[in-house]
Amino acid sequence: MKTLLLRNTQLVDGTGAPARMADIWVRGDRIAAIGQHLTVAADEVLDVAGLTVAPGFIDVHTHDDAMVLREPGMLAKLSQGVTTVITGNCGLSLVPLVSDDPGSPLDLLHRSEFRFAHLNDYAQALAHQPPSVNVGALIGHTTLRATVMQDLMQAATPDETDAMAALLDEALSHGALGLSSGLFYQQAYAADMAEMQALVRVVGSHGAVYVTHIRSEMDDILNAMQEAADTAQAGSASWIMSHHKCAGPRNWGRTIETLALLERLSQRQNVGTDVYPYSAGSTLLREDLVDGIIEILITRSDTHPEMAGRYLADIAQTWGTDQLQACRRLMPGGACYFQMREDDVRRVLAHPMSMIGSDGLPHDERPHPRLWGAFARVLAHYCREEKLFSLPQAIHKMTGLSAQRFGLQDRGVLREGAFADLVLLDPDRIQDKATYENPRQMCEGIDRVMVNGAWAFVQGQVQGEGTGRFLRR
Repeated sequence: MKTLLLRNTQLVDGTGAPARMADIWVRGDRIAAIGQHLTVAADEVLDVAGLTVAPGFIDVHTHDDAMVLREPGMLAKLSQGVTTVITGNCGLSLVPLVSDDPGSPLDLLHRSEFRFAHLNDYAQALAHQPPSVNVGALIGHTTLRATVMQDLMQAATPDETDAMAALLDEALSHGALGLSSGLFYQQAYAADMAEMQALVRVVGSHGAVYVTHIRSEMDDILNAMQEAADTAQAGSASWIMSHHKCAGPRNWGRTIETLALLERLSQRQNVGTDVYPYSAGSTLLREDLVDGIIEILITRSDTHPEMAGRYLADIAQTWGTDQLQACRRLMPGGACYFQMREDDVRRVLAHPMSMIGSDGLPHDERPHPRLWGAFARVLAHYCREEKLFSLPQAIHKMTGLSAQRFGLQDRGVLREGAFADLVLLDPDRIQDKATYENPRQMCEGIDRVMVNGAWAFVQGQVQGEGTGRFLRR
């Protein structure tokens, strides 16, 4: 069994506790010992003085379901120190739909990978060609609807709800982390409380989590939050609100209200939220998000691929039309919407309930920079430069808190017996480089990344075969 000794680390353990100096002894895939001046034999000894060692980061909000199969090196995530990705967010998962034409918005996950009727099939595919990161999977509500329903524009019938519940129960029995929904999307918007509560009761019976992209993040956000919280409570399930934001100029500043509501709800039920460190979101091209006020950057257009990377207002001017008509001509596609205000982003990032998730769309031609830069941006801009929180607090939001919320045992913390998912970084040098104009750029300051006791990323390069695992709840 291979052993490694890291000497002279500044250890940040993922719990939020202050940094301390320590040696770390790794034996196989686990941390065998932590202490000062360890006297143990090791196959490899590294003196990492000047570097901070933290648990591998957990990206709690990804759409990497197909990416871990198609590009198992996962450079965009490893290069930021991410060692675990949570897939299946916003109601969109590969499992259990089998289809050659999944349609929108499921095609955000890539059209050609919907071939897994059962969670174990997906897990076996990952075991056959292990990715460089660990994978935990949510089951998407929209995917369940597409699997059993003919008409997604209406609420499910009792028989359809029962069929979805049976599929969900099987996946949870096989280790899915929970259920996600995206009632914001048209294909799930018609779902009523009876449909959602029936499914979330299955979630609660397994002790799993309910993660939701709420019905509205704009004017009706408080009602949408209450709906999601009531659904989770009715099913006795933990609730996580995805990518918390107050979108659109009329709602800027309202995170004071939404965070207060989250705090009140947390008094009666288990509540969490995730956030990405940018004032622009990214999703499909949607007419209802074109208001003529916010800037909109096109990331993908199936009809006019040459327009990716240009702003909608410029395209409309070039075509001699208004932005709404230009949006229609560009559809289907994707865009970045500059719909948040910086003080709201800061307020959510700083809140004790918030975890960090990238919410990147890896198959966009020009993805939002959060795909390559979210975790480095938290550490560089908001922690080091803005001093919004301390380094241990920032890392807790990326590791220990995330593992706790999603039930990832022995992950997200540095302690004896935990899995050896580690990131070695220079807190003075870490810097996100991805921009809206040039989004596919690695960050700086991540020296090494270890996944399950093996080096996965060293000085800018993915290392060898993947050692990531499918993580069952």
